[in-house]
Amino acid sequence: MHNLPRREFIGQGSAALAALALFHSQLAHAFPSRAGETVIPWVDQPAPNPVPAVIQTQLVWEDMDSWVTPNEKFFSIAHFDRPTIDANAWKLEIDGLVKKPLSLSLTDLKARPRQEAVFTVECSGNHGFPFFTGGIGNARWAGTPLAAILEEAGVKEDGIEVVFWGTDVGDIVLKDDFRDVKMHQNFARSMSLADAMSPNNILCYEMNGVALPAPNGFPVRLIAPGWYGIANVKWLKRIEIRNTRFMSLLMGRNYVTIREEEHNGETVWAETSVGRSLVKSAPARVTRNDAGYRISGAAWGAPIAKVEVRIDDGQWLEATIDHDEEAEFAWVIWYLDWKGPTPGEHSVTSRAVTTKGQVQPAMDDPVIAKKHTYWESNGQITRRISIA
Repeated sequence: MHNLPRREFIGQGSAALAALALFHSQLAHAFPSRAGETVIPWVDQPAPNPVPAVIQTQLVWEDMDSWVTPNEKFFSIAHFDRPTIDANAWKLEIDGLVKKPLSLSLTDLKARPRQEAVFTVECSGNHGFPFFTGGIGNARWAGTPLAAILEEAGVKEDGIEVVFWGTDVGDIVLKDDFRDVKMHQNFARSMSLADAMSPNNILCYEMNGVALPAPNGFPVRLIAPGWYGIANVKWLKRIEIRNTRFMSLLMGRNYVTIREEEHNGETVWAETSVGRSLVKSAPARVTRNDAGYRISGAAWGAPIAKVEVRIDDGQWLEATIDHDEEAEFAWVIWYLDWKGPTPGEHSVTSRAVTTKGQVQPAMDDPVIAKKHTYWESNGQITRRISIA
């Protein structure tokens, strides 16, 4: 309720609170839960978070009980500072190689056609560190289409790259044998004009029915369904069109995946900038009630055809996908009833299979084993559980 006038709040507040209460009540039923079940905590809990100023809030997998992640449980990452922005004074500039530069207020954006997207956002570093296993969440985002604004601004013929600048700022030091540069720089990421013009992209000002929370990009952020979190720039201040590819700190030097690849019997080192999401799944929790044990989890990153679960070194078993809640860019929830587990410690592994037949890679698959950076860690996830 940022900067909501008192009269408007009195007139609309009750209805808004009622709608929000209804929304949260609906969340409680959007998960394949069973009556009377209790959650058994995983044995392998993540290590303590050593960078709480950078990573605020993570999904606790055992607590996952809804298809949509409530705002207060949604992860948040800041690479620089966490800006405090006055929504009344805020403007979004669209400039660079455009025929008609624009300056749009939050009111201007809200007056434009509204578009919603349910999208699971994952940080590309999720599961790349022992302390970072909850950098993911699914939300209902709302805003206005980006493409229409770029069309109105009129991208010039030589414009090929769209740069999204955030309000967050920090000092960057680039030092090697040839350079010693210190830059006071805003967060920035880019994508090609063709990618930016996707009808799925929105300039988002709402999350799960309320204004964007400050940790998640208030007042406006980019939501680019199908892309890793780093591309979904928060705290937007400017959109710039350029005629060359843009290589910022967070595109050309960081958030770069380095892999060994084999080509004609030789090793080729490939460096690629993190971009679109990769197929992935994770066991979320094990529950128990009078009917027995159940393993549930989520799969995301691509259209999912099926999810399989392996207990210890057993065979892969196909899980049931819950089809009550689905959206093109949202995770799917799955579960597997576990018949008669023996007492003791067990391992639980999941793998997702896309509609195109792509299988989430095992940890010893070359695409994972020969990856030398922690980004894009979409290997199969194994959790450990103790059965009494």
